[in-house]
Amino acid sequence: MATTQATSPAGNWSKLLRQPDLVFTLGLFGIILLLVVPVPTWALDFFLSVNIGASLMILLVIIYVKDPPEFSAFPTILLAVTLLRLALNIASTRLILLDGYAGQVIEAFGHVLIAGNYLVGAVVFIILVIINFVVITKGAGRIAEVAARFTLDAMPGKQMAIDAELNAGIIDELTATSRRLKVQKEADFYGSMDGASKFVRGDAVAGILITLINVVGGFAIGMAQKGLPIDVALQKYTLLSIGDGLVSQVPALIISVAAGLLVTRAQGENSLGAQIGQQLGAYPRAVGIASGLITAMGFAPGMPPAPFIILGAITGIIAYLLAKQTKDALQPAGKGQLALPGPAGSAPSNRAAGSNPAGGDAAKSPEDMHKLIESEVLSIEVGYGLLRLADKTQGGELLDRITGVRKGFARDNGMVIPPIAIRDSLELEPNEYTFLLRGKSFARASVIPNRWLAMNVSGSMITLKGVPTREPVFGIEAVWIAEEEKRTAEINGYSVVDATSVLITHLAETLKQVAHLILTRQEVQGLIDRVKESHPALVAELLPDLVNLGIIQRVLQNLLREGVPIKNLPLILEALADYAPVTKNPDELSEQVRRRLGTYFIGLYEAEPNLVKCITLDPRLEQSLMQRIQRSHFETTLALDPHTAQFLLRELTIRSNSMAEQGLSPLAIVTSELRLAFKRFFEPSLPKLSVLSYQELPSQTEIQNVGIITPAPAERVPAAA
Repeated sequence: MATTQATSPAGNWSKLLRQPDLVFTLGLFGIILLLVVPVPTWALDFFLSVNIGASLMILLVIIYVKDPPEFSAFPTILLAVTLLRLALNIASTRLILLDGYAGQVIEAFGHVLIAGNYLVGAVVFIILVIINFVVITKGAGRIAEVAARFTLDAMPGKQMAIDAELNAGIIDELTATSRRLKVQKEADFYGSMDGASKFVRGDAVAGILITLINVVGGFAIGMAQKGLPIDVALQKYTLLSIGDGLVSQVPALIISVAAGLLVTRAQGENSLGAQIGQQLGAYPRAVGIASGLITAMGFAPGMPPAPFIILGAITGIIAYLLAKQTKDALQPAGKGQLALPGPAGSAPSNRAAGSNPAGGDAAKSPEDMHKLIESEVLSIEVGYGLLRLADKTQGGELLDRITGVRKGFARDNGMVIPPIAIRDSLELEPNEYTFLLRGKSFARASVIPNRWLAMNVSGSMITLKGVPTREPVFGIEAVWIAEEEKRTAEINGYSVVDATSVLITHLAETLKQVAHLILTRQEVQGLIDRVKESHPALVAELLPDLVNLGIIQRVLQNLLREGVPIKNLPLILEALADYAPVTKNPDELSEQVRRRLGTYFIGLYEAEPNLVKCITLDPRLEQSLMQRIQRSHFETTLALDPHTAQFLLRELTIRSNSMAEQGLSPLAIVTSELRLAFKRFFEPSLPKLSVLSYQELPSQTEIQNVGIITPAPAERVPAAA
């Protein structure tokens, strides 16, 4: 026997709500039907109630939205509710002119809200229209227009900032894609809002015209067709028309306010109400002064004292509570050292910087005494003015950003950077910071919190107001600007970044320069242990018969010193296993490893796919330099006379600067026998000059010369007669 299962109405509604596209489509179709199909008065009452309720719901949603582009559907919703109001105007006009009655909602607005006085109703209606059309709609439309223009003009600068952080390793590709989508979404939203604001203005104008048509048309129909006296016809149709106008203008005013709130608010982590409460409550002194002034106004001659005194007392209590809350929040928790969490399973360091490690009972144990001679591998010292960058309670992102740098470095270079401690230092200027490697400072710069660093990367002629400076990584001339100058800078092609991003970019580039100094034998052993899990035969062949841990460390340090990633560690160990029977010299082994890895790291130097632009040497000059190479077990270098050294240094400097001006990384290519000695000799004077060998280039890679260095004039050999 077949059985049927009854479906409850609630279940049907639930299924319908799970298909919002169908609901929206049916709603638009229903609105179009309202334009042409007559509706009874009870249906009109229902739809008018829906219109008012939808307007209130949209307003409440906007109050709780944290980021305006999150409500990207608002322009479309604005068009839909505007079309709904116009359809209801047509339906109500049809009932007013045909029957002289348009339902209880319009009658309530016409008789209850304005007490049946059509003159009062006309005045109230005109005031509402003026408020909506002249004040709210016009202001919101102007703000939307300016926001759309500024957002579109700032897009190139924001995209460049995202690309810069991606290239510096501060963010990964997934985060960069997410930020690009957010920038695009923001531009689309404000562009749509600029156009959607015209709907609201048009709706306000249509409301005025429809009301006037209803009054004139109703007056004519009442006298000509229904034979009503002039005063009766005028009062009846005017009340209905004004009631209809008020029913339309109230939700229109609510939607206009909602649109104004959406385009005037800034992005934040909290809802609009929470933002306003936090920002107004951040100044209890101002609230206290306002309390005193309000109370004083109650004693002015002719003023009623009761309301002012009550209001003054309420604001005074609020000011006291805010001041107490602020004082509790600013209670000093003691100066301490902030440390990033280390690898999984390790505990972060939370040693107090101002405490005495030798004091107390706990310091009597030998374990605690050993802590006195310990030092972090990497640490950052900041002036007291930069502590807010590391304080999450004040919105500081420094700790999370440093973790991102460590992750990016490990992913790109195959080496794990140890945890980086952060502490304040009274020896530094308030806005100064320094990076320390085993207690030794190796980089120092300064940033200004709550300001933006604007770098003129596009050659703009616009001068910004701010503090002139120089970007610490690439030496670009820049300006520290205030928030109000940010949009101007972005519109004019400046690359604008915050103080934390400047510090993080500096850290990421500095880590690349000192990575070879960070790599210890213990860390090398950890890397080999991980390789051993997947390549046990390789490790068993290599260690300990062919090489020891120290040789592997020296080879990896040589690679890191010149920016070659060591993430292909199995390939590196295979190359060592192949050439270790021939030589144990770390420098020679490093050169052989570079040849094996060339296919994988040459992309770092390509100006275009499969194309490198570089400086080359005349073959006669290369042959002369190879005769001056000196090798020892610990060092490989050139022995050049002062004349040749100065000549080569001058030529390399000129061509390196020329490449940098073209946006290229300075690069020279020489033979493999000369490469290491050439790099070591000129590295102190030209640290940014990369040197490759022809043997490291894949077969498909093309070389484009940007300059050929010939022998010095004194070394040129005259041609045979």
